[in-house]
Amino acid sequence: MVVAEVVNVTEQLKDGYDVVVVGGGAAGLNGALMLGRARRSVLVIDAGAPRNAPADGVHGLLARDGIPPGELLERGRAEVRGYGGQVVSGEVDTVVRAGDGFAVTLADGRSVRARRLLVTTGLVDELPEIPGLRSRWGRDVVHCPYCHGWEIRDQAIGVLATGPMAVHQALLFRQWSADVTLFTHTMAAPTGEDAEQLAARGITVVQGEVAALEVADDRLVGLRMSDGRVVARQALAVVARMAARAGFLAALGLRPVEHPSGMGQHIPSEVTGRTEVPGVWVAGNITDLFAQVGSAAAAGAFAAAQLNADLITEDIDRAVAAYRNPFSSENEARLAELVAADRRHGL
Repeated sequence: MVVAEVVNVTEQLKDGYDVVVVGGGAAGLNGALMLGRARRSVLVIDAGAPRNAPADGVHGLLARDGIPPGELLERGRAEVRGYGGQVVSGEVDTVVRAGDGFAVTLADGRSVRARRLLVTTGLVDELPEIPGLRSRWGRDVVHCPYCHGWEIRDQAIGVLATGPMAVHQALLFRQWSADVTLFTHTMAAPTGEDAEQLAARGITVVQGEVAALEVADDRLVGLRMSDGRVVARQALAVVARMAARAGFLAALGLRPVEHPSGMGQHIPSEVTGRTEVPGVWVAGNITDLFAQVGSAAAAGAFAAAQLNADLITEDIDRAVAAYRNPFSSENEARLAELVAADRRHGL
């Protein structure tokens, strides 16, 4: 796996930026790329904990299928910097309102100002506490058939029931393998139409709690039940509960709420990415729990375009106000800058 390094935390930051992007994944970097191309000053702050880091490759991404996640981010950072954007390593501690913008404080004490925020910090997968499960996450313990189904095709696949989507997920993975088993774990066995659909598709249901994963030669070989049985499996699908990384937004009154799917919490937004807090946009998994890398990147680009349009409107309003009042403090400051520039050039 290629792990890209972010610029050292000692890199000099400016006092203020048009936009600070919090989160350096696909959504954040593509948003920053669009903002850089729009000639905006942009800073990306990346905590360096991408959700897909355990995976060997990014799949379903046109022209980049199978690219290691770290390599994709490394290329993205280089492209953002090519348009004058900054990408630095760090974790945002707090964000507070400062005048008509924001003050962003990092955990290491650095602070910058931003006219607008684009938050793309993604989410955290909250996994069941089953011994051996987390260490296999992103390898032979997976969550998305469109991300990993091809890689585990025709294998003996287990589906661990963790919520109301368990039967749906088992039926989905049946597309990639004829050998699918649903483990009810701590949930009740399916009944009615659910049980009929599973039976019709040849999906076995194993009742009882899963105690641990059995691993041999660094490969998943089965699930050990609480009664001691071991059910042979080569891959395991788990629907994790998803939690938005958004604690630093609390001071702005922006907190995660339950997603309509019931599968976790997100920051709700308009289709443009605009949130209920003026000046704050979101994109990617922090608002869309089911966004894959390609759709997250597209959402980041779209939100950046809408955000830039909002800044343009503000720039026009300021220009019109200054035009109407030539003796405003802003015009006097601008005149002083022009006079100083003339003097530097000997005029």
